[in-house]
Amino acid sequence: MTATAPYPSQLMLAGQVAAPEGPVDLAGMYLMHRGFRRDLHLFADVAPRVPASDRARWAAIERRFRLFATVLHKHHHGEDVGLWPLLAERGADQAVLDALEAEHAMIDPLLASAKADLHALADGTGGEATRARLARTTAELRDALCAHLAHEESDGMTEVQQHLTPEDWHRLDREVFAKDYSPREMPAVAGWVASGLPVEHYHRLPGANPPLLLLARVMAWRFTHRDARIFGGAR
Repeated sequence: MTATAPYPSQLMLAGQVAAPEGPVDLAGMYLMHRGFRRDLHLFADVAPRVPASDRARWAAIERRFRLFATVLHKHHHGEDVGLWPLLAERGADQAVLDALEAEHAMIDPLLASAKADLHALADGTGGEATRARLARTTAELRDALCAHLAHEESDGMTEVQQHLTPEDWHRLDREVFAKDYSPREMPAVAGWVASGLPVEHYHRLPGANPPLLLLARVMAWRFTHRDARIFGGAR
């Protein structure tokens, strides 16, 4: 157990189920979760509504899904190789850690299935059966990943607050999570995180400083407008 004073204001965003009190500022984690939830609903909503014959639209959706899946993979990889092992070393509840890691493994086949069907629809080799399967898969992915995020926010982040210090968290971010992104990827990821985020929460972006906030605003505007073209009219 840490003896550090609680962080004064944990971030609580729409759709988030918990924000356990403790010494670590978990805003970065919750901002990523918000992006995942947003995307899960977008993909599950669009999949049943675009005709299988609309290859151009499917190609755009495939590219957008690829970004989502890349960010999710890096996020889960950082937890699997960095966060869960450190928590285990500090004496966290192993049953909680095992369950969270197992949930990651359950999500991977759904991601792979969705990627394959999106590729088939984009290149014209998939038909209505492919689109119907994709609609089922994206709904399953939404439900499974949203349940996992809720579990992580309630139980996983409680373990973080009980067993890690702010210094531990900053080191994990620097040496594991942030290190997984190249400088070339950062503008797109900044736009992905900030798209649709209320302006009053921008200062909680990791590493927030004036240049980063300006980049996030510009990229979020571009990202939001591109999403409107990709997903608009599918509701």
